[in-house]
Amino acid sequence: MNIGEWVAPQRLGRDFRWLLASSWTSNVGDGIALAAAPLLIASMTDSPILVAAGAVLQFLPWLLFGLHAGAIADRLDRRRLIMVANGVRSLVLVALCVFLVTGVASIWIVLIVAFVYGCAEVFVDTTSSTLLPMMVRKADLGVGNARLQAGFLVANQFGGPPLGAFLFAVGTFWPFAVQAICVALAVVLISRIAATPVPSSKADSPRTPVHTDIAEGIRWLWRNPPVRTLVLIILTFNVTWAAPWGILVLYATDHLQMGPIGYGALTTASAIGGLLATFSFGWLERRFSFATLMRVCLSAEVAMHLAFALTTSGAVAFVIMIAFGAYAFVWGTISTTVRQRLVPHELQGRIASVNMVGVFGGLVIGQAIGGVIAQFWGLTAPWWFAFAGAAVTLVLVWRPISHIAAARVDDRTDAAG
Repeated sequence: MNIGEWVAPQRLGRDFRWLLASSWTSNVGDGIALAAAPLLIASMTDSPILVAAGAVLQFLPWLLFGLHAGAIADRLDRRRLIMVANGVRSLVLVALCVFLVTGVASIWIVLIVAFVYGCAEVFVDTTSSTLLPMMVRKADLGVGNARLQAGFLVANQFGGPPLGAFLFAVGTFWPFAVQAICVALAVVLISRIAATPVPSSKADSPRTPVHTDIAEGIRWLWRNPPVRTLVLIILTFNVTWAAPWGILVLYATDHLQMGPIGYGALTTASAIGGLLATFSFGWLERRFSFATLMRVCLSAEVAMHLAFALTTSGAVAFVIMIAFGAYAFVWGTISTTVRQRLVPHELQGRIASVNMVGVFGGLVIGQAIGGVIAQFWGLTAPWWFAFAGAAVTLVLVWRPISHIAAARVDDRTDAAG
């Protein structure tokens, strides 16, 4: 099998290849900003509050507009919605470049740009997650999600940040100019996908208020035990995971004595593990049930928290982080695949948005808890909190996982043709 067939098997279709190319290109731009944006903010202010505000603006748009983005994705042509939202992102970046080149940029302009960009990104990410189930068969959702995740790891986590840091050193506007080009190119690539019809339940029905559509999606979620339990698992494990992750830089530099370079290596290690998992996911999917894989991943999460709480070695922490990246990739791919298989097309946007609001809500709650715990009980205390919380959650969801993985697939979730 050649590399092109492995990356994007022909059975997934032409539209999937355009989606994959658009996603990977956009992720290169986002990876560039992952390094360049904090550097830009830090170059303009030494206020911890303003620096932290830049990080908060990654989550705030999701909490404010995530549910609305899902409802809108379920009532419009999804391909066009992505094109428009990415167009807005590109224009915002062009404006930022103009501000930087002309010397009128300030920290407040940068934060406003970050917020507007983040709002558009909410619509892009929510809507993009609804396209794959419209393109491929249910049986191919796993490999499709794995390839999209692989692009995120390579472009966003590996390739983008070093390139962003290098471009920032050349000139403050260069990383954002390149990012604007990447996002604009993503618009061109996604435009090659065949038109995506409006979900049938919305195409012929009277237009309802957005909040009514949101409520409809939440009611469906609440009445569907497998998907509801899956969303609650993701929310809970994000709270426990984010508690120590929020103070990881202090844990690595002060507790493990790894220094700034060691901290950077530690964060990169998870991407290494994720990339290793991309090569084995197909093999795992063929040989093990989703229920087994989900239990293994969540059990590994519990073990990881315990290992981090106990170790004082940077080398051991590096190995743990590689393992974390591997099972996190497998879990993320499976949980997304299971959700997409169980949710009908006309609700994909709303259920995906509820899931993402849960993810980012869990991150905000977990980081707040972790900061307080570390302040009063030390840098390893958040890992003990995460271990206990994740272990209790695992015991509670051990049996329901079987019902999630074996739930009846909604016939309306299969791709046409």
